[in-house]
Amino acid sequence: MKIVASAGNPEIAMVYVVEFEGGLVECVEAIQPPRTREEKWVLMISTLFGCPISCQMCDAGGHYRGKLTESEMYAQIDYLINQRYPDGFVPSKQLKIQFARMGEPALNPEVLDLLETLPEKLNAPGLLPSVSSIAPHGTDDFFERLTDIKNRIYPDGKFQFQFSIHTTDQQLRDELIPVKKWDFQKIATFGERYFKPGDRKITLNFALAKQSPIQSEVLLKYFNPDQFLIKITPLNPTYQAESTGLKSYVDPETRSENYPILDEIRNAGYQVILSIGEQEENLIGSNCGQYVQKHLMEHDELSAGYTYQIEKPLVTPD
Repeated sequence: MKIVASAGNPEIAMVYVVEFEGGLVECVEAIQPPRTREEKWVLMISTLFGCPISCQMCDAGGHYRGKLTESEMYAQIDYLINQRYPDGFVPSKQLKIQFARMGEPALNPEVLDLLETLPEKLNAPGLLPSVSSIAPHGTDDFFERLTDIKNRIYPDGKFQFQFSIHTTDQQLRDELIPVKKWDFQKIATFGERYFKPGDRKITLNFALAKQSPIQSEVLLKYFNPDQFLIKITPLNPTYQAESTGLKSYVDPETRSENYPILDEIRNAGYQVILSIGEQEENLIGSNCGQYVQKHLMEHDELSAGYTYQIEKPLVTPD
């Protein structure tokens, strides 16, 4: 493992470009002010070299070259932890490890191998793994095994799972996520098997564009509010979103929570989270959907994103 470059603010978020034998990936460590690192620390790791999905809002899609091994995924976690805690003990009340920087995790079975062994590898009482997926077609075995791992190793709310669906308009969803995938009925049926009392609710994530409707009647047709919650996030500034003409429904600069759709969904009985991160993360390029290597390949600039200078490392791990 070799660190090729980095960008960021150590007090907000750092992105690292990592080279393995199979190619380049990225990993991220971040905090969420006003929370301190001791309260909540977020690590985001890559699971694939590139990504075959190419969602319309994500810069990490394309140039797919295969799967990372369990050891390569763990090497990212180990590096990020050793940067902050050389003795290996992570005192954070919540250490959230997201398999969500680059690549659809359900396409890599070794993600499950790592989840099986992660508590043994880490000295982190606050460990909270988080898997986010678009539910690609043909991944039934992955999700069945994930359910078993969650029940055995991460019960009682120690695991977070998310489906990224982005709109209730199923035709538009196919345009935003241009691969064959589970429909809403299959996601709902899986949720009934997956969810156990004491679990965190399954998140339905909407990186919401102005062009992307959310209809509470569609949600209620498929998704039980006792098992699913709704998370709304801004559409982060990416080259891909710009090229496809997508504009964020949520204005992250105002940080307003006054959006009619939120009240409509809450009135339908759902727990709703409006998740707006630090705007400096957009400038760093560490937010969801962003990918520093995409910025390095582009000749244009995004005024709202990727403005931090890319640095070469002073020290490179083995």
